[in-house]
Amino acid sequence: MGERLFVAPMGEIGEVLHEPRYTLLPGVKSWVKGVANVRGRLLPVMDLCGFFGNELSPLRKQRRVLVVDHQEVFAGLTVDEVFGMQHFVVDTFSEQLPPLEASIQPFIHGLFQREQAWLVFSPHALAQHPAFLDVAY
Repeated sequence: MGERLFVAPMGEIGEVLHEPRYTLLPGVKSWVKGVANVRGRLLPVMDLCGFFGNELSPLRKQRRVLVVDHQEVFAGLTVDEVFGMQHFVVDTFSEQLPPLEASIQPFIHGLFQREQAWLVFSPHALAQHPAFLDVAY
C-alpha cells in the first residue's frame, strides 16, 4: 500500500483474486467498492488503501483482492499489488515499529527487515475493528 510493503500471515488470507467485477452499493462509505459474486457467494469488496485514507495505485492490472473469512466477516480487501508468498527469516522479525499513522497502528503486529521493512498486517484484527465494520453513512 502506497510506498510501504506489508505482509499478512498466511492463515489470515483465504485466497488472492484478481479484482472482480462488482456492483456498487448505495449509502456506504467511499472505501466500500461494492459487492462481487465469487463462485456463488457475495463478497463485499473494500478498498484497503481508501480505508486508511490513501489512494489505490492507478495500475488496475496489478491490483488484487485478499479474501478474509474470519468469524462473521467475509470480505475482499483490494490492494495495489501482491508479490506472492514470501518467506522471512525469523531473526529479521522485530516488534519495534517505525512511526506509523494512528489509523494503521492497531493492525500492525511487527515487521520483518530486508532491504526495506515489511510491516506485518493482520487482516483478522481489521475484520474485528469497529471502524471497518461501520460501512454505512
